[in-house]
Amino acid sequence: MPLSNIRLDVVTLLCDADFRRLPDTNRWSHLDGRPFTKAEQTLAFSATREEFEIAADQINREFDYRREYEEAVEALPQLLLPYFAQLPDSSTVSDVLPLMSDQDRAEYNRLRDILAPDGYLNAPTDE
Repeated sequence: MPLSNIRLDVVTLLCDADFRRLPDTNRWSHLDGRPFTKAEQTLAFSATREEFEIAADQINREFDYRREYEEAVEALPQLLLPYFAQLPDSSTVSDVLPLMSDQDRAEYNRLRDILAPDGYLNAPTDE
């Protein structure tokens, strides 16, 4: 099997690239807005078609993950609120779970796995 000619540093750089050239530097920039250095721009311009394809695939996977995550953020409260309405104000998700249908519990587990793959769901507070 031939060794791969893929340069991971190039793919990583491409995954962090905003490909619109900045007018003041005439270079691409990082996603956080920092312009590429001359060395980074040279490295990016040396990318092969295969490296661009790999970076594009990764960017698409990250986009799909963010979309799925945002959809789950919206869907979880919609799923839980009707059950919370049946319980006292101090109730928790643990109190809701026994009330759920098998189908809703399966959906809850799917959303939980998207939002908290490590098992911890941290919600911001108003404090």
